[in-house]
Amino acid sequence: MSAMIEIVAERGRQGECVGMDEFADFAAGAMPGLLRYGHALTGNPHDAADLVQGVLEKIGSRWSSVVRKAGDPLAYTRRAMANAHVSRWRRARRENLVPDIPEAPADQVRYAFEDEPLWQALRSLPAKQRAVVVLRYYEGLSEAEIAHTLGVSAGTVKSQASKAMATLRTRLGASAEGR
Repeated sequence: MSAMIEIVAERGRQGECVGMDEFADFAAGAMPGLLRYGHALTGNPHDAADLVQGVLEKIGSRWSSVVRKAGDPLAYTRRAMANAHVSRWRRARRENLVPDIPEAPADQVRYAFEDEPLWQALRSLPAKQRAVVVLRYYEGLSEAEIAHTLGVSAGTVKSQASKAMATLRTRLGASAEGR
């Protein structure tokens, strides 16, 4: 984790950013929570680390502007992570035609929670609904804080949470009946 902070801070220093010590302190303090949030958004710790590092690199390069304009850098960072995840997810959904069938991947590492019904149901939610659920029930933010973090209205937060919870109840109810 500290290696990631150093990489981000060093790239910021190369860009001659003002306040890099403040940014390094912010990144060090926020990193555990951002990694947990990223893990819940992406579904695995490796993509979460990539997401956090990419967002912190962008934010670090213009840290003084972020602090001056955003007011709450942590909320700004969470919103940037959600937006970056949605953008990455949209790019990944595009179909890529290839001339040959790809080889089967080597044995992939499986995580302890990967087969849990709740985890599978959470991963199947659309990105915005998952972000709302994670911020509300994992990070413990209020509707107003979630709305501010994601840059949407409180009504959107409520509707996304309602749809997500209905989907989770349906999927988890079906998996409980199947046991």
